[in-house]
Amino acid sequence: MTAFMVVPQWQGSSSSRAMQLIDGAEAIRGDLPASATHDVAVPTGAGDALDTGIRRFTSLVAVRERLREQLANTADQAVSIGGGCGIEVAAIDHAMERTGGDLAVLWFDAHPDLHTADTSLSGAFDGMALRSVLGEGHDVLAASRPVPHGKVVLAGIRSVDDAEAEYLDRSGVHALSADEADDIVATLASVGASHVYVHIDLDVLDPADIDGTHWAEPFGIPLTSLVELIGRVREDFDVAGAGITGFAPASAAAATDDLAAILRILGALTRR
Repeated sequence: MTAFMVVPQWQGSSSSRAMQLIDGAEAIRGDLPASATHDVAVPTGAGDALDTGIRRFTSLVAVRERLREQLANTADQAVSIGGGCGIEVAAIDHAMERTGGDLAVLWFDAHPDLHTADTSLSGAFDGMALRSVLGEGHDVLAASRPVPHGKVVLAGIRSVDDAEAEYLDRSGVHALSADEADDIVATLASVGASHVYVHIDLDVLDPADIDGTHWAEPFGIPLTSLVELIGRVREDFDVAGAGITGFAPASAAAATDDLAAILRILGALTRR
């Protein structure tokens, strides 16, 4: 059975329209089974940086602890629904614990999210999320159970800042562009893990297939291809957890227009 954690965290975004992430999470929530859905409360206030270089730091810490508590109380496979990418640190920590560390992370995203507070121009934690999964960055928000660099596969990236490119060159993280997405299963097989956590920032999709993202980048992975890739991953690996983030519809009508695509992705992740 799948447990759904709805985490409408907006505080990790640098967008002036960040609170649309709340609307996106709630729109997805409306199509989830009520008996399997759990709400993680997000502070109403922005939060304080506390001289960390990370905007809204205190709110991010509060949400992380609340999500950890919810995840600790479920034995089921968990799918986290954001909100921004920052929610994935706690979710992947949970998957690492459940699998005894036998876990690879497949990170579908137009952006690698590999900044730290020292390299980020915005101070937005969503852009630091994967670096935190690797156990780096601020020690309070970094993963408790870091994923080894060589067990992370970035897929669909096509907007990489200079500091992130430099890090990728030396880190051992596997990086595949949207054009190289067909190599995902082979790359995952090469890292030697039996279980996979699948993160999907919706901006990995080609903009023709989704409107409700803040950081759309051209030449993404088509929806049909993404659904097929998830199916292929599930054939060869146990999906130990997943997350869908970055849905920020401009209006209720716009949310409705995108939900069919998002539900196809959810179906691919959870189909038995």
